[in-house]
Amino acid sequence: MKKLVSILFILIIAMQNNYAQTTINLYDGAVPNSKPYTTHEWWEPQSNGDTIVSFTSVPTLTLFLPDKKIANGTAVVICPGGGYWVTSIVKEGFAVAREFNKMGVAAFVLKYRIPNDSSMVDRKIGPLQDAQRAIQLVRMHAKEWNVDVNKVGIMGFSAGGHLASTASTHFNHSYIDNKDNINLRPDFSILIYPVISFQDSIGHIGSRDQLIGKNPPKDLTDLFSNELQVTSQTSPTFLVHATDDDVVPVMNSIVYYEALLHNKVSAEMHIYKAGGHGFGMYNPTTKDLWMEHCKNWMQSMNLINK
Repeated sequence: MKKLVSILFILIIAMQNNYAQTTINLYDGAVPNSKPYTTHEWWEPQSNGDTIVSFTSVPTLTLFLPDKKIANGTAVVICPGGGYWVTSIVKEGFAVAREFNKMGVAAFVLKYRIPNDSSMVDRKIGPLQDAQRAIQLVRMHAKEWNVDVNKVGIMGFSAGGHLASTASTHFNHSYIDNKDNINLRPDFSILIYPVISFQDSIGHIGSRDQLIGKNPPKDLTDLFSNELQVTSQTSPTFLVHATDDDVVPVMNSIVYYEALLHNKVSAEMHIYKAGGHGFGMYNPTTKDLWMEHCKNWMQSMNLINK
């Protein structure tokens, strides 16, 4: 068994090196809000080229820095999806980061902790702590990583979209040590078939159960239903969803978009007639590429060069 674990560890390191420049631990020293946890993280390659990561208790940030000749200072923290059970680290992480590098954007793939009572004191805030820490780290190392501190955004797919939208609406409260008062607000957010709501009518109940528990009280459900947390200070947002998504209903994106408009926050939304859930960068039902629309939106927001 020990030999198998060692082999898997070597494969994980090789895979990360193949896709990225550097992977760092998110925290220096002890991970906040953690308990001793003996279950090993597990990386499982998929036949479609993706890799699923399970049992994450030690979060990391994987750096994808663009060629300095085209770097424009914009940075994005990417939160892969997986229902708060696992993370789709390649299809919704590493591969997307490479595309951003082509635009001159620095990308940082966040392997956030999976909510678990065995590994966390309070599982409700663990992923949000990691998202805030990732934003904090990027701004702390802005000079080193050639990043403009005023152009640091966050992106998320599915449950990672819930995490990204939580970071975009809950930034006024620091869930991490932030003695230097580094700005934790994302300057923009990109949400792809995101879980937004935890309400019974449209919410993804699996993500809700995993993050805040089964049968949560209404005040907790409302707190993590991010369409209810939008204010005029919420990050400008780009949204993508498919009408026929039978995992995370398209109404998640629609209600968030409506809340943004109500609060006069800049927003753009692209809804496909088909595509289902979890298509990553490539919706198989169309030749249209939402990443191109995202690029155009980022240009319109003066985040990347036209």
